[in-house]
Amino acid sequence: MVIRQDFPGTNEMTFFDIITRGLKRRPIRTGLTLLGIAVGIAAVVALIGLSRGLVASWTAGMKSRGTEIVVHNMRGSLTPKPFPAATRDRIAHLSGVAATCMILVDLMSVENAELMIVSGREWGCFAWENLKLVSGRMPKDQMERAVLLGTTAADVLKKKVGDTVQIETEELTVVGIVEGAAFVENGSIILSLPLLQQVTGNQDKISAIDVRVAAGTNDAEIRRLCEEMSRLIPEAHADPAGEHLAHTEGYRVINAMSWGTSLLAILVGVLGVTNTMLMSVFERRQEIAILLALGWKRSRIVRMILWESAMLGLLGGIIGVGLGVIGVHLMQAAPAIRGLLEPDLNFNLILMAVTIAVCVGVLSGFYPAWRSSRLTPSLALHG
Repeated sequence: MVIRQDFPGTNEMTFFDIITRGLKRRPIRTGLTLLGIAVGIAAVVALIGLSRGLVASWTAGMKSRGTEIVVHNMRGSLTPKPFPAATRDRIAHLSGVAATCMILVDLMSVENAELMIVSGREWGCFAWENLKLVSGRMPKDQMERAVLLGTTAADVLKKKVGDTVQIETEELTVVGIVEGAAFVENGSIILSLPLLQQVTGNQDKISAIDVRVAAGTNDAEIRRLCEEMSRLIPEAHADPAGEHLAHTEGYRVINAMSWGTSLLAILVGVLGVTNTMLMSVFERRQEIAILLALGWKRSRIVRMILWESAMLGLLGGIIGVGLGVIGVHLMQAAPAIRGLLEPDLNFNLILMAVTIAVCVGVLSGFYPAWRSSRLTPSLALHG
């Protein structure tokens, strides 16, 4: 219901008009406050979107290869630590295991790219099946000194079929450009496992075992398989493919740092809104006193201030979401992380960011609202 109230010196005004009038009174101060909130919300959108995108990208890569369980040794770090390839023999015979594929993955500097995913895959295993040739051909055998480039990796490295790529001290020929049906796959350099082991000096070492389970295996059975594999391979750990990265210590650190940085930025916004609303209350003491003299209840004065601060939060949140999306796309295009991950800017993240902004506005307005409710109508008599 629209509430109308006669206001001295003006035409009839709605409750909403009075709220917006308060925000427009000092446009520069209001704009700076909005910017403070927007920076905090932009940090939430950008940092949390990137950290969630890290998990989403790797999970999509697993799904595109048909991997349902990952045996890895990366709980204490973000990149997997190599372990003996012979450990695969301990789990390949388990009931419910349909196929296994040994993988060696590393993040390394390759020519002009500061970080690039280099993936060595067991020759002939199912991890090659999802790769669709865009141009060129597949390697002839596991010892051919050749690599495949994902479409994004080829763009980052500015390579085409027939060019060479230097990995460590070795120059390998690009024989094909492939589409991997997942962002992380498209950003990878792909070669045979024995070749990468030789190039990096990790003979008989792998960093993961991708496992396909038998058709009809349910989630509970997959988890039981993971427990049995972890018991049989104490130097590694088995997780469902969609969870293995989120369970690592490295990801937890990245996620905690993302939230910590975001919360510090939000705290600056809280202080900015509180200061703006306190100054507004101080400057409008006589106006508030007149409203009280006209019959406004103190609870309504409190609601007016809270609505103003909530509106600041909402507007700051909307601006912050826009800044965050722009920032994410700028970071995604940066050479250091281009091709490594795709941000997860879904509707839930956007809604969460705007909700945080509104909550920041409301919480920041409580003290100024309480101060405004302590004013007395007698102040209306002062000039």
